[in-house]
Amino acid sequence: MRLDPAAIAAAGYRLAAHDTLPSTNTEALALAQRGERGPLWVTARQQTEGRGRRGSEWISTPGNLYATLLLCDPAAPENAPELSFVAALAVHDAIVDRAAPLREKLALKWPNDVLYGGQKLAGILIEGERIGAKLAVAIGIGVNCMHHPVETAYPATDLATAGAAVSAEDLFGALSASMARRLAQWRRGAGFQSVRADWLDRAAGIGGEMRVRLPKNREFAGRAEALDERGRLLLRLNDGTLQTITAGDVFPVAASGQS
Repeated sequence: MRLDPAAIAAAGYRLAAHDTLPSTNTEALALAQRGERGPLWVTARQQTEGRGRRGSEWISTPGNLYATLLLCDPAAPENAPELSFVAALAVHDAIVDRAAPLREKLALKWPNDVLYGGQKLAGILIEGERIGAKLAVAIGIGVNCMHHPVETAYPATDLATAGAAVSAEDLFGALSASMARRLAQWRRGAGFQSVRADWLDRAAGIGGEMRVRLPKNREFAGRAEALDERGRLLLRLNDGTLQTITAGDVFPVAASGQS
């Protein structure tokens, strides 16, 4: 992507822009292993080994946004998963900034997807590695700007299909600023309840029936009642018990056949 490092610096970050990378997350964590402490954005016009949650492939041809923010020691390790909510809000903010007419149909799906009209528009992958006594965190963000994959487990769309002609470069300019604001709100975890409240204001599926797919082919179905104070999903199962979900892939029951 052709980006303006000065604009990124104005948001408090440095930038390492590439034409092609295997994965922006992989590159960011490799830099951390070599001594990079961030905050640093790593971007690519395309990825050859892009990935999503649980190792799923993330189609990464030119035209969409592929970016990772590297942070070193952003908070206590137990607070690091909260960055999924911070990043989702930042992406939502950036899309609204560049494509305001889409606001009413934008929503956030637990734990880290941005939807438009019930279809996946953006995904976030948080990965961390211990570097000495510190935790390096890669906040990977992919936004479908010009195209989207088909025949996916969850229906997808893109900004162009939604009627918003927003380039990856333009959206990234807004994202760098919105990420800085949301990280300041989070305050290394001290402000998570404010972040959680903002996320819930934009949430999809809370209060509705959903299916949660966990590793090792485990699944739960029930009503998504709320998020607890740590951002975990509280799912009321059909037998009346309350299940606390830390991580998983969620699907509205109406979409359960699309897998």
